[in-house]
Amino acid sequence: MDDIKELITEQIPRLRRYAHALTGNRVRADDLVQDTLERSWSRRHLWRRGSDLRAWLFAIMHNVFVNQLRKNSAAPGHVPFDEVFDPPSGSSPDEALELRDLASALERLPTEYREVLLLVGLEQMRYEDVAEILGVPLGTVMSRLSRGRDRLRALLSGQPPVLRRIK
Repeated sequence: MDDIKELITEQIPRLRRYAHALTGNRVRADDLVQDTLERSWSRRHLWRRGSDLRAWLFAIMHNVFVNQLRKNSAAPGHVPFDEVFDPPSGSSPDEALELRDLASALERLPTEYREVLLLVGLEQMRYEDVAEILGVPLGTVMSRLSRGRDRLRALLSGQPPVLRRIK
């Protein structure tokens, strides 16, 4: 039992980083991490030893987040991401502004795109793990990642997103 506790504890910084990026609010993120940890601890018997604990925890966090959105039926991310994307010490003012712009653009993305971008880009997870976490097919992950990147690029360049015509 102590080793599962240690394994979960090792994942807390990653959970916090993803929660901060997902919610855009440090208090809501801390609540989300706490709820995730409570749920994972109460269901620790469901985790299969040898499977990816991080993916299991992120799946729990995703479900908790979606449940909270449904419950509150409020749009996420009204608080700026600035606290999540603090510029590294010694960074130039231009780098800090670019980071702020990126945070703002991420905040304006629909949740389904932001989740995939953050899991793949920030957490460097494999597409298969992201699909499992979000409970969607692998093709949906790749599609959301592509569309999310396109929208993010458009937001950062100040251009309206290009809608593609599919025949």
